[in-house]
Amino acid sequence: MRALLFDGTLRYCENMPEPVPAPGEALVRVNLAGICATDIEITRGYMDFRGIPGHEFVGTVVSAQRDELVGKRVVGEINSGCRRCGWCVRGEKEHCPERTTLGIYRKDGAFADYLTIAEENLHPLPPGLEDQDAVFTEPVASALEILEQCHIRPTHRVCVVGDGRLGLIVAQVLRLTGCELTVVGRHREKLSILDGMGIETVVVDRLSTRDAWFDIVVDVTGSPSGTGLSASLLRPGGTLVVKTTVKDAGGIELNRVVVDELKIVGSRCGPFSPALRLLSEGLVRVRPLVSAVFPIERGVSAFREAERKGVLKVLISMD
Repeated sequence: MRALLFDGTLRYCENMPEPVPAPGEALVRVNLAGICATDIEITRGYMDFRGIPGHEFVGTVVSAQRDELVGKRVVGEINSGCRRCGWCVRGEKEHCPERTTLGIYRKDGAFADYLTIAEENLHPLPPGLEDQDAVFTEPVASALEILEQCHIRPTHRVCVVGDGRLGLIVAQVLRLTGCELTVVGRHREKLSILDGMGIETVVVDRLSTRDAWFDIVVDVTGSPSGTGLSASLLRPGGTLVVKTTVKDAGGIELNRVVVDELKIVGSRCGPFSPALRLLSEGLVRVRPLVSAVFPIERGVSAFREAERKGVLKVLISMD
């Protein structure tokens, strides 16, 4: 099968062996996959991953033990646990010590013609939801995880710092709470997407930290300096939600965390079912985020495009 392989260098391969499902897994033919910041960080050494990256995908089930899944278009949760430990028993497989994470940790991912995935992780698509919208299910679910972790009230002043792919999605999800929302970024052309949705935006060079103390700040910058900026915008007693991972993570000024009694929340994967509802009902608009679609044969070029400044979402098509 065709695939993108990372073995210290990202390269396109035409004759990779097709994966064989383990018990409880389905074989999925990948239709479309998205490049996210984590994928780019993997090519820079994040998690020391070796194999086929990619975890945002839409595919069609080729084979499964559950007959009703075969032929269905699906998306899939990326973490699989051992099903035996306390974390798995509590339904928190994303923290299982023996977990695998699709395309990120100990499990080949979606930048290939086929992947294998636990059947319990699969979610059939609602009728009418197109692939270019459904491929955003994982990042929308990731944004929804913030609402699982933080009670955001309509009276809260909330700031999203970062105008990249995930930042624009997080902003749309948090807007649904009715909070007083501001998005801070470096690129006016990206922020203009949110301007058109009625979301307040500020270019970072025009931001006054003296006047901009927020109850909750969500850092989606993917950079140590961005995390520091995010923390500086919090009022005493406020909450910093750190949403992105990078290979070389920087520190936060811990003295201020103590003195101002700040709360720090790490936030990762989220619920797929409500993410699919938001996408199918048009409450989160993701199509404006698609910058380019590349065939799998040009996957390495797709990564270079995704790394370029000003580019939002780059998709890789297997069709």
